[in-house]
Amino acid sequence: MADRDWLNWDRDGQDWPYREASQFVEASGYRWHVQLLGQEAAPAFLLIHGTGAASFSWRNLIPFLENDYRLIVLDLPCHGFTRPTESPDLSLEGMTTAIRGLLHHLDLKPQFFFGHSAGSVIGIALVNATRHAKHTQDPTPQIFSVNGALKPIRGNRILSPMAKALFANPLSASMFSLLAKSTPLGNNLLSATGSRIDPLGDAIYQRLLGSSGHVRGALGMMASWDLSHLNAMLQRLSATLHLYAAEDDPMVPPSSSRKAAALAPNGHLQLTPTGGHLVHESHPEAVASWMTEALQAAKTNGADAA
Repeated sequence: MADRDWLNWDRDGQDWPYREASQFVEASGYRWHVQLLGQEAAPAFLLIHGTGAASFSWRNLIPFLENDYRLIVLDLPCHGFTRPTESPDLSLEGMTTAIRGLLHHLDLKPQFFFGHSAGSVIGIALVNATRHAKHTQDPTPQIFSVNGALKPIRGNRILSPMAKALFANPLSASMFSLLAKSTPLGNNLLSATGSRIDPLGDAIYQRLLGSSGHVRGALGMMASWDLSHLNAMLQRLSATLHLYAAEDDPMVPPSSSRKAAALAPNGHLQLTPTGGHLVHESHPEAVASWMTEALQAAKTNGADAA
Protein backbone atom coordinates (compact mmCIF):
# COMPACT_ATOMS: atom_id res chain seq x y z
CA MET A 1 0.00 0.00 0.00
CA ALA A 2 1.12 3.57 -0.67
CA ASP A 3 2.33 5.95 2.06
CA ARG A 4 -0.88 7.96 1.72
CA ASP A 5 -2.87 4.94 2.91
CA TRP A 6 -1.18 4.96 6.33
CA LEU A 7 -1.18 7.35 9.23
CA ASN A 8 1.72 9.79 9.29
CA TRP A 9 3.39 10.22 12.68
CA ASP A 10 4.36 13.87 12.12
CA ARG A 11 0.85 14.75 10.99
CA ASP A 12 -1.45 12.32 12.80
CA GLY A 13 0.56 11.61 15.95
CA GLN A 14 0.94 15.11 17.36
CA ASP A 15 -1.67 14.56 20.07
CA TRP A 16 -1.02 10.84 20.55
CA PRO A 17 -1.13 9.97 24.25
CA TYR A 18 2.34 9.48 25.75
CA ARG A 19 3.94 10.54 22.48
CA GLU A 20 7.26 11.14 24.26
CA ALA A 21 7.48 7.41 25.05
CA SER A 22 7.03 6.33 21.42
CA GLN A 23 9.66 4.67 19.32
CA PHE A 24 9.73 2.89 15.98
CA VAL A 25 11.38 -0.51 15.76
CA GLU A 26 11.90 -2.79 12.76
CA ALA A 27 11.45 -6.46 13.59
CA SER A 28 9.55 -9.53 12.34
CA GLY A 29 8.44 -7.93 9.08
CA TYR A 30 7.04 -4.72 10.55
CA ARG A 31 8.05 -1.20 11.47
CA TRP A 32 6.45 -1.20 14.90
CA HIS A 33 5.12 1.73 16.84
CA VAL A 34 5.78 0.82 20.47
CA GLN A 35 5.78 2.80 23.71
CA LEU A 36 7.89 1.90 26.74
CA LEU A 37 6.75 3.50 29.98
CA GLY A 38 7.04 3.03 33.72
CA GLN A 39 9.86 1.61 35.79
CA GLU A 40 12.69 -0.09 33.89
CA ALA A 41 13.53 -2.52 36.71
CA ALA A 42 9.89 -3.47 37.38
CA PRO A 43 8.07 -6.55 36.00
CA ALA A 44 7.19 -6.14 32.32
CA PHE A 45 3.50 -5.71 31.46
CA LEU A 46 2.36 -6.03 27.82
CA LEU A 47 -0.83 -4.16 26.86
CA ILE A 48 -2.58 -5.53 23.75
CA HIS A 49 -5.43 -3.59 22.16
CA GLY A 50 -8.29 -5.08 20.15
CA THR A 51 -9.19 -5.16 16.46
CA GLY A 52 -9.47 -1.70 14.95
CA ALA A 53 -7.95 0.12 17.93
CA ALA A 54 -4.33 1.11 18.70
CA SER A 55 -1.99 1.83 21.60
CA PHE A 56 -3.84 5.03 22.54
CA SER A 57 -6.75 2.95 23.85
CA TRP A 58 -4.75 2.34 27.08
CA ARG A 59 -4.23 6.08 27.74
CA ASN A 60 -6.59 6.22 30.73
CA LEU A 61 -5.32 3.03 32.36
CA ILE A 62 -1.59 3.74 32.07
CA PRO A 63 -1.52 6.18 35.04
CA PHE A 64 -2.70 3.35 37.31
CA LEU A 65 0.10 1.01 36.14
CA GLU A 66 3.20 3.02 35.30
CA ASN A 67 4.49 3.37 38.86
CA ASP A 68 4.67 -0.39 39.43
CA TYR A 69 5.46 -1.94 36.03
CA ARG A 70 7.55 -1.66 32.89
CA LEU A 71 4.78 -1.09 30.37
CA ILE A 72 5.04 -2.27 26.76
CA VAL A 73 2.30 -0.64 24.70
CA LEU A 74 2.22 -1.45 21.00
CA ASP A 75 0.20 -0.92 17.87
CA LEU A 76 -0.68 -4.37 16.50
CA PRO A 77 0.44 -5.32 12.98
CA CYS A 78 -1.16 -3.07 10.34
CA HIS A 79 -2.90 -1.04 13.07
CA GLY A 80 -2.24 2.55 14.04
CA PHE A 81 1.35 3.45 13.14
CA THR A 82 2.69 -0.13 12.77
CA ARG A 83 3.32 -0.80 9.08
CA PRO A 84 4.43 -3.98 7.33
CA THR A 85 7.86 -4.08 5.70
CA GLU A 86 6.97 -7.31 3.88
CA SER A 87 3.80 -9.25 3.12
CA PRO A 88 1.95 -9.42 6.46
CA ASP A 89 0.48 -12.54 8.06
CA LEU A 90 -2.52 -11.33 10.07
CA SER A 91 -3.60 -14.75 11.31
CA LEU A 92 -3.52 -15.31 15.06
CA GLU A 93 -0.41 -17.46 14.67
CA GLY A 94 1.26 -14.90 12.41
CA MET A 95 0.57 -11.99 14.74
CA THR A 96 1.67 -13.96 17.79
CA THR A 97 4.94 -14.93 16.11
CA ALA A 98 5.56 -11.32 15.04
CA ILE A 99 4.97 -9.96 18.56
CA ARG A 100 7.29 -12.59 20.04
CA GLY A 101 9.91 -11.41 17.56
CA LEU A 102 9.43 -7.81 18.63
CA LEU A 103 9.73 -8.72 22.32
CA HIS A 104 12.90 -10.69 21.59
CA HIS A 105 14.30 -7.69 19.70
CA LEU A 106 13.52 -5.43 22.68
CA ASP A 107 14.95 -8.05 25.08
CA LEU A 108 11.78 -7.93 27.17
CA LYS A 109 9.94 -10.88 28.75
CA PRO A 110 6.52 -9.82 30.02
CA GLN A 111 5.27 -11.45 33.19
CA PHE A 112 1.86 -9.82 32.82
CA PHE A 113 -0.39 -9.56 29.76
CA PHE A 114 -3.42 -7.29 29.47
CA GLY A 115 -5.69 -7.75 26.46
CA HIS A 116 -8.86 -6.04 25.35
CA SER A 117 -11.33 -7.89 23.10
CA ALA A 118 -9.27 -9.74 20.45
CA GLY A 119 -6.13 -8.63 22.29
CA SER A 120 -7.09 -11.08 25.05
CA VAL A 121 -6.80 -13.95 22.58
CA ILE A 122 -3.35 -12.74 21.54
CA GLY A 123 -2.28 -12.61 25.19
CA ILE A 124 -3.36 -16.22 25.73
CA ALA A 125 -1.66 -17.34 22.53
CA LEU A 126 1.57 -15.56 23.52
CA VAL A 127 1.62 -17.20 26.93
CA ASN A 128 0.91 -20.65 25.48
CA ALA A 129 3.66 -20.24 22.89
CA THR A 130 6.15 -19.05 25.48
CA ARG A 131 5.37 -21.78 28.00
CA HIS A 132 5.84 -24.45 25.32
CA ALA A 133 9.27 -23.13 24.41
CA LYS A 134 12.31 -24.89 25.88
CA HIS A 135 13.70 -21.98 27.91
CA THR A 136 10.73 -21.48 30.23
CA GLN A 137 12.04 -21.21 33.80
CA ASP A 138 10.53 -17.74 34.17
CA PRO A 139 7.73 -17.05 36.71
CA THR A 140 4.28 -18.22 35.67
CA PRO A 141 2.65 -15.29 33.81
CA GLN A 142 -0.73 -13.77 34.54
CA ILE A 143 -3.23 -12.69 31.91
CA PHE A 144 -5.85 -9.96 32.27
CA SER A 145 -8.74 -9.83 29.84
CA VAL A 146 -11.28 -7.03 29.45
CA ASN A 147 -14.35 -7.90 27.36
CA GLY A 148 -12.34 -10.68 25.76
CA ALA A 149 -13.51 -11.96 22.37
CA LEU A 150 -12.81 -15.49 23.58
CA LYS A 151 -15.07 -17.57 21.39
CA PRO A 152 -15.84 -17.66 17.67
CA ILE A 153 -17.97 -14.69 16.63
CA ARG A 154 -21.64 -15.49 16.19
CA GLY A 155 -22.33 -15.69 12.47
CA ASN A 156 -18.65 -16.26 11.72
CA ARG A 157 -19.54 -18.37 8.67
CA ILE A 158 -20.93 -15.19 7.14
CA LEU A 159 -18.59 -12.55 8.60
CA SER A 160 -15.29 -14.27 7.83
CA PRO A 161 -15.95 -14.78 4.09
CA MET A 162 -17.28 -11.22 3.93
CA ALA A 163 -14.13 -9.87 5.58
CA LYS A 164 -11.99 -11.96 3.21
CA ALA A 165 -13.82 -10.53 0.21
CA LEU A 166 -13.40 -6.97 1.47
CA PHE A 167 -9.75 -7.56 2.39
CA ALA A 168 -9.05 -8.94 -1.09
CA ASN A 169 -10.17 -5.67 -2.66
CA PRO A 170 -8.00 -2.70 -1.57
CA LEU A 171 -10.72 -0.32 -2.78
CA SER A 172 -13.02 -1.58 -0.02
CA ALA A 173 -10.79 -0.15 2.72
CA SER A 174 -10.38 3.11 0.80
CA MET A 175 -14.14 3.44 0.35
CA PHE A 176 -14.77 2.68 4.04
CA SER A 177 -12.24 5.31 5.09
CA LEU A 178 -13.77 7.88 2.75
CA LEU A 179 -17.23 7.18 4.21
CA ALA A 180 -15.85 7.45 7.75
CA LYS A 181 -14.47 10.90 6.94
CA SER A 182 -17.51 12.25 5.11
CA THR A 183 -20.51 10.61 6.81
CA PRO A 184 -21.67 9.80 10.38
CA LEU A 185 -20.32 6.25 9.97
CA GLY A 186 -17.48 6.75 12.45
CA ASN A 187 -19.75 8.19 15.12
CA ASN A 188 -22.22 5.38 14.60
CA LEU A 189 -19.51 2.74 15.06
CA LEU A 190 -18.33 4.35 18.29
CA SER A 191 -21.90 4.56 19.56
CA ALA A 192 -22.25 0.85 18.85
CA THR A 193 -19.59 0.10 21.50
CA GLY A 194 -21.98 1.23 24.23
CA SER A 195 -19.19 3.28 25.87
CA ARG A 196 -18.86 6.99 26.48
CA ILE A 197 -15.23 7.99 26.04
CA ASP A 198 -13.36 11.28 26.19
CA PRO A 199 -13.11 13.69 23.21
CA LEU A 200 -9.45 12.79 22.51
CA GLY A 201 -10.26 9.10 22.24
CA ASP A 202 -13.22 9.85 20.00
CA ALA A 203 -11.05 12.01 17.73
CA ILE A 204 -8.33 9.37 17.40
CA TYR A 205 -10.80 6.59 16.63
CA GLN A 206 -12.23 8.79 13.87
CA ARG A 207 -8.70 9.34 12.57
CA LEU A 208 -7.99 5.62 12.51
CA LEU A 209 -11.20 4.90 10.64
CA GLY A 210 -10.11 7.45 8.05
CA SER A 211 -6.88 5.52 7.38
CA SER A 212 -7.36 2.87 4.69
CA GLY A 213 -4.17 1.07 5.80
CA HIS A 214 -5.52 0.74 9.34
CA VAL A 215 -8.98 -0.34 8.11
CA ARG A 216 -7.39 -2.93 5.86
CA GLY A 217 -5.40 -4.23 8.85
CA ALA A 218 -8.60 -4.67 10.87
CA LEU A 219 -10.28 -6.45 7.96
CA GLY A 220 -7.21 -8.64 7.57
CA MET A 221 -7.49 -9.78 11.20
CA MET A 222 -11.16 -10.62 10.77
CA ALA A 223 -10.47 -12.46 7.54
CA SER A 224 -7.49 -14.45 8.79
CA TRP A 225 -8.32 -15.48 12.36
CA ASP A 226 -9.44 -19.01 13.16
CA LEU A 227 -10.55 -19.54 16.76
CA SER A 228 -11.53 -23.19 16.35
CA HIS A 229 -8.62 -24.23 18.61
CA LEU A 230 -9.23 -21.56 21.28
CA ASN A 231 -11.16 -23.83 23.66
CA ALA A 232 -8.31 -26.33 23.68
CA MET A 233 -5.85 -23.47 24.21
CA LEU A 234 -7.83 -22.30 27.23
CA GLN A 235 -8.05 -25.80 28.69
CA ARG A 236 -4.28 -26.22 28.68
CA LEU A 237 -3.53 -22.69 29.87
CA SER A 238 -1.15 -22.85 32.83
CA ALA A 239 -1.30 -19.13 33.59
CA THR A 240 -3.88 -17.47 35.80
CA LEU A 241 -6.56 -15.85 33.63
CA HIS A 242 -8.33 -12.85 35.17
CA LEU A 243 -11.45 -11.87 33.23
CA TYR A 244 -13.47 -8.65 33.47
CA ALA A 245 -16.62 -8.19 31.38
CA ALA A 246 -19.28 -5.51 31.09
CA GLU A 247 -22.79 -6.91 31.07
CA ASP A 248 -23.94 -4.09 28.77
CA ASP A 249 -21.25 -4.77 26.13
CA PRO A 250 -23.18 -4.86 22.82
CA MET A 251 -20.20 -6.10 20.78
CA VAL A 252 -18.81 -9.04 22.79
CA PRO A 253 -21.36 -10.68 25.10
CA PRO A 254 -20.20 -11.49 28.65
CA SER A 255 -20.97 -15.15 27.89
CA SER A 256 -17.63 -15.14 26.05
CA SER A 257 -15.79 -14.46 29.31
CA ARG A 258 -18.04 -16.82 31.30
CA LYS A 259 -17.15 -19.70 29.00
CA ALA A 260 -13.44 -18.87 29.09
CA ALA A 261 -13.48 -18.75 32.91
CA ALA A 262 -15.08 -22.19 33.00
CA LEU A 263 -12.59 -23.69 30.54
CA ALA A 264 -9.34 -22.25 31.93
CA PRO A 265 -7.94 -24.23 34.90
CA ASN A 266 -7.15 -20.95 36.69
CA GLY A 267 -9.87 -18.71 35.30
CA HIS A 268 -11.54 -16.02 37.42
CA LEU A 269 -14.38 -13.80 36.22
CA GLN A 270 -15.73 -10.50 37.50
CA LEU A 271 -18.74 -8.87 35.87
CA THR A 272 -19.62 -5.19 35.93
CA PRO A 273 -23.09 -3.92 34.99
CA THR A 274 -21.99 -0.92 32.92
CA GLY A 275 -19.13 0.40 30.82
CA GLY A 276 -19.74 -1.03 27.38
CA HIS A 277 -17.16 -2.59 25.11
CA LEU A 278 -14.56 0.11 25.80
CA VAL A 279 -14.93 -0.12 29.58
CA HIS A 280 -11.15 0.23 30.07
CA GLU A 281 -11.45 3.66 28.42
CA SER A 282 -14.76 4.77 29.91
CA HIS A 283 -14.22 3.41 33.47
CA PRO A 284 -10.44 3.02 33.89
CA GLU A 285 -10.55 3.45 37.67
CA ALA A 286 -12.92 0.48 38.02
CA VAL A 287 -10.74 -1.69 35.78
CA ALA A 288 -7.61 -0.68 37.71
CA SER A 289 -9.29 -1.49 41.02
CA TRP A 290 -10.31 -4.93 39.74
CA MET A 291 -6.77 -5.60 38.52
CA THR A 292 -5.24 -4.57 41.86
CA GLU A 293 -7.62 -6.85 43.75
CA ALA A 294 -6.96 -9.73 41.34
CA LEU A 295 -3.19 -9.39 41.76
CA GLN A 296 -3.50 -9.28 45.53
CA ALA A 297 -5.71 -12.38 45.53
CA ALA A 298 -3.24 -14.21 43.28
CA LYS A 299 -0.36 -13.25 45.58
CA THR A 300 -2.29 -14.43 48.64
CA ASN A 301 -2.99 -17.75 46.91
CA GLY A 302 0.69 -18.27 46.17
CA ALA A 303 0.80 -17.26 42.49
CA ASP A 304 3.76 -15.34 41.11
CA ALA A 305 2.77 -11.68 41.40
CA ALA A 306 4.49 -8.33 41.62
